[in-house]
Amino acid sequence: MGQFTTIMARDGHEFQAWLAAPPGRPRGALLVIQEIFGVNSHIRAVTDQFAAEGYTAIAPSLFDRVRRGIELGFGPTELQEGMGYVKQLDPEATRRDLAAALAVVKHSGRAGAVGYCWGGSLAYLAAGELPLACAVVYYGRVVNHLERRPRCPVMYHFGTEDRSIPLADVERIRAAFPQAPVYTYEGAGHAFNNDQRDSYDAQAAGLARTRTLEFFARYVAGVAGAAPPPAESSAP
Repeated sequence: MGQFTTIMARDGHEFQAWLAAPPGRPRGALLVIQEIFGVNSHIRAVTDQFAAEGYTAIAPSLFDRVRRGIELGFGPTELQEGMGYVKQLDPEATRRDLAAALAVVKHSGRAGAVGYCWGGSLAYLAAGELPLACAVVYYGRVVNHLERRPRCPVMYHFGTEDRSIPLADVERIRAAFPQAPVYTYEGAGHAFNNDQRDSYDAQAAGLARTRTLEFFARYVAGVAGAAPPPAESSAP
């Protein structure tokens, strides 16, 4: 459904983004923010899926600041490689790239963001920095940024067996944002939404997707009453 397109940030940096158009009139726009493995086949598929739901969806290649065309697998070596790329990025430059991607799709209406792992952390930060109607965080590490308050509604998804984000961190998020929908998924680990990894949990991923689409329907598409009530919740 989508294809790569070249866009430019305000500082003149040209980079790739996977852009997917909906089949009909857009319900709004979605900024899809990558894991540390690049805009690989999984992120492209996720972006296409959101487009199929009626949104103009774009996933910027944030690693193009380091090297173009980075697409990694999910093994431990690739994990370390991806972490190395993240360390080479200037956070302000990454914010400019996200803003540039958002500008490409702003004609489609209100915009939301969704991010996974590292991208989840970036989606949280974008909620306080970019003109977004809402944001969704999938297992992003945000506890070190709680002082940077979002300016729009944010939904959170975490697995109870996520070794990189302990439940104590999830509780800190709940305490900081008592009105936010913070969901935990019993037995799910990190990256439970990624169907290309051993950690994939179909039940948790399906429920999280339903909740995410309802959230976007309300805040991006403007469908009244579409979002689930903000509450602490643990999926079976």
